[in-house]
This record gives sequence, C-alpha cells and structure tokens, in this order.
Amino acid sequence: MNEARTLGVGMIGYAFMGAAHSQAWRTAPRFFDLPLAPRMRVLAGRDPGGVKAAAERLGWEQTVTGWSELIERDDVDLVDICTPGHTHAEIAIAALDAGKHVLCEKPLANTLAEAEAMVAAAERAAARGVRSMVGFTYRRVPAVQLARQLVDDGRLGDLRHVRVQYLQDWLTDPEAPLTWRLDKQLAGSGALGDIGSHAVDLAQFITGERVTGVAATLETFVTERPYPAGGPSGGLVSAAGDTRGPVTVDDAAVFLGRLTGGALGVFEATRFATGRKNALRIEVNGSRGSLAFDFEDMNVLQFLDAEDDVQGFRRVQVTEPEHPYVAAWWPAGHGLGYEHAFTHQVVDLVDAISAGTDPAPSFADGLAVQRVLDAVERSAADDSRWTTV
Repeated sequence: MNEARTLGVGMIGYAFMGAAHSQAWRTAPRFFDLPLAPRMRVLAGRDPGGVKAAAERLGWEQTVTGWSELIERDDVDLVDICTPGHTHAEIAIAALDAGKHVLCEKPLANTLAEAEAMVAAAERAAARGVRSMVGFTYRRVPAVQLARQLVDDGRLGDLRHVRVQYLQDWLTDPEAPLTWRLDKQLAGSGALGDIGSHAVDLAQFITGERVTGVAATLETFVTERPYPAGGPSGGLVSAAGDTRGPVTVDDAAVFLGRLTGGALGVFEATRFATGRKNALRIEVNGSRGSLAFDFEDMNVLQFLDAEDDVQGFRRVQVTEPEHPYVAAWWPAGHGLGYEHAFTHQVVDLVDAISAGTDPAPSFADGLAVQRVLDAVERSAADDSRWTTV
C-alpha cells in the first residue's frame, strides 16, 4: 500500500477560526481516506508566546511570528488564512503568487477592490495548477448539501421566495468589549460581513442563483464600547478595559433582494437577536415544494412536496450514510456538529488539489458575495434605494 503524498500546511492566525481550522486539519485524515496527507507544519502569529502556546494546544509542529516567513518556507504547500479581513488580500495574493494553495476565511476581503484583486491572483495561480478556496463552511453541512440536491433535482420547481436569517446575540450587552470585529478598518463591516456573508452565500449556493439587486438598511444600536482589557482581542469574548472607543460597523443588516431566476429574497443578519445564539435559517419556496433549515437544529432538513397526497412539511433526519459526508462518521442518528463542516471543507479542498481541479466555493464565489455586500452598503447609504449588484 502506497503512502499518501504529504501536503504541508501553514496557518496564519490562531483565535476562534484558527482553532476550528486546526481541528479540521487534525481530524480529516483520521475519518476520511484522503489522497494527500496533511501535515500541520507551522503556525504564524505576531505574539511569540501566544503563538507557541497555541501551536502546542492545537497540534502545529513549529511557529513563526511573520506571515511572509511562513509563505517563504519550502515545506509549506498550502496557506490557511484565519486572520481579520483587512489582511486577507495581501496574504492571499502573496501566497498564490508564491505558488501556495490558499484557503481563506470569509468574507473574502474587506472591500470589493481587494476581492477583485484576489480573484485575479487566483486566476493567475490556477493557470499554474495552484488552487484557492474561500471558507463558507455552512455549505458543507449535510442537510445544506441535501437542500442543494433537492433544488438541483427540480423538487421545488420554480423558485419564488428565499428567506434567510442569521441571528446571534453576543453583542446585546452594551458593555461587551470593542473587539476587532467592531472596527471597520479591520473587519470591513459588522453583522453584514461577519454573518450576513454566510446568509448570502447560503442562499446563492442552495438556489444556484445570484442576487441581482437589493434595497437595504444598516443599524448600529450601540455606538461606543469599552476597549478590551490588555489590548486587541481575536475572540468573540474578552474582558472590558477602562477606556472606550467608537463602534464603526453595523450591528444589524436587513435587505430585500431579487435573484437571477426572479425569486424574491428577504435577508437579515444581526448580533442583537436576544436569545438567538447561532440561528442561521433559510426557507425556500417553489412551485412544487419548499424546504427549511435552521443551524440550531443542523442535522434536520424540513421538506415539503406540494404534490404529495398527505400535505405538511416532512422532517428529514440527515444522518443516513447515503447523505453527503455522513458515511465517514457515526452510525445513523448520532448527529454531527459545528466543527464537522470545517473537516468537510478540508476533505473537499485536499481532494481538489490532488485531482487538479478548482475547489468550491472559489474566490470568484467569494467575490460574488462581496458584490452583494457592497450593494447593500451602497443602498443603505442612499436611503435604501434599490441598488443593482
């Protein structure tokens, strides 16, 4: 039996997303038969002590304190970018130009111009066999994959309505610290880019259509917060310090949209939905049926076939071995969790690199989401005027 060729991985950033990605790199080869063997070579972070402790905790072999040093290493074949959005473009373009495959966290960039430059770099790299992917991981929840299959198979008929909500509540406390996610220079936008980008991608992925126009409004409910104690924080939760600063991003985004096939879309993203922790919900209504998904019940897909003799939504437990990804995990009915979609992301990326094909979602898919986010901001700044994407 031949051993799989090694894929050297270097990751930049080690906070919330860095931990999730590390879990995926550790787990994927233990549950899936991968054509390449990922090896967690090196972790990059600015704080020498912090990155060393993170590497020991998360399973990385070595550490560096500069991302450019990581990209220059010959033993790194793939660069995994888990840093705030304002760094994505510079790191990803440098890595691709250096011949490294790239996995970049979402949203792809902080601005449309940055995203366009990243797509151009990805196209140059693809011509040399170098692959890139953006991390819209919710696509890889088995129930979401089944939803996409049902739409692809025509089980919903002509699509008429798409409703997407992404509801969290971790900022409802006005004394919650001013982390980087509340700084426009670092994050690009607030709820819109952080979680609204997932809502847009999910709608476009399941329907196979693109959002073509929007009418939007953005709101910042708490305009000033305490800075984190001890300096900037990469996590969602940290202690508050004694000084305060302005919140420069949206707390909530709401917009209407229209999709390429004519369906109407209603989108909402907020981190102020008291009591809602991570409720990413989508409902799609078509001429022949409907489907509904809620991430807080992520192993279930609700499906209605309008031509059934017995009417009513059917609760589909998406844990059977024939469902996407499930056969590699547990016996039917045992359920998957948040981290499994990150593992599926690694599996699909490694498979694509080995096969010499372009993985999805591509940087172009990330740009398509970025164009919607940009149109939302332009509409909101223009009294919610209808704005073409």
